[in-house]
Amino acid sequence: MARKEPAAAKATSQVLIEQLMVNVGKISEVIEKEGQSIFGHANILSDEEINDYSLEFLELFVMVLHTGGKIDRRGAEFKALKEFFTNLSHQIQLRGGDMDEFVRYIQFLERVFLDNLQEDSDADFSSSRQILLLLASLFNDIVLDVFHAYLEEKERTIEAQQEELRQTSTPITEIWDGVLTLPIIGTLDSQRTMMVMEKLLSRIEQDRASVVVIDVTGVIAIDSQVSHHLIQMIRAVELMGASAVITGIRPEIARALTSLNIDLGGVTTRLTLSEGLKEAFRRMDVHVSHAGQATQ
Repeated sequence: MARKEPAAAKATSQVLIEQLMVNVGKISEVIEKEGQSIFGHANILSDEEINDYSLEFLELFVMVLHTGGKIDRRGAEFKALKEFFTNLSHQIQLRGGDMDEFVRYIQFLERVFLDNLQEDSDADFSSSRQILLLLASLFNDIVLDVFHAYLEEKERTIEAQQEELRQTSTPITEIWDGVLTLPIIGTLDSQRTMMVMEKLLSRIEQDRASVVVIDVTGVIAIDSQVSHHLIQMIRAVELMGASAVITGIRPEIARALTSLNIDLGGVTTRLTLSEGLKEAFRRMDVHVSHAGQATQ
């Protein structure tokens, strides 16, 4: 048997429904006007879209109120209302709007009902208080839900951008048959090292590379951890049967390596990328002429 709702709770939603039914034309007009003020000035939404969204909101809001004074946050009606605002928020952001404008719009919607309540002389203090609590709870839940969805979307976007940056910041290029170059820019952390190493080893296998020239000119600073990751990468290259040449070690990086007692014995280093490529060509028995043409 369905649980009977308290009379006071029923009265709360019923008063709001009655107010909407009596003043729906005025409320709809006020909501549309404010929507045009917030979103229309920057052409974020057209007047027609604002009108459609306003009517859809009122319909969904009434459906939520019809569920009773104690709103079920897990109910289909409330989920539909939250989904409506989530989609509206996403649409606004896609068109150049921001969360500040959206939250301001939500707060305005709540204020519309509060203003309408104040004009209703038939509502007693107890009913007014219950309606205030209901509206505050409902709209706060909506703002929090939309904000969480916004943060999750923002986080996914940032992660995608970071992944794209990682992919593009370490381009591996085959500049000659069997010779790969890998410029490293920034710092090497564990995650990036694993990503670069996996990509590099795949390219060595794919291109049957014999020499990899790793240029560290773009490495801003180096510490024991970065050095460890670099050496890991060199050893992995050697395990694949290729050889590594390190280029671009600047004086400050060389001093840092010395102070850290990092042993680069057995690692071939050259001052510049150009010198590193010459070393790679020498190992491939490729001779470069003065005219800039390579012959085998």
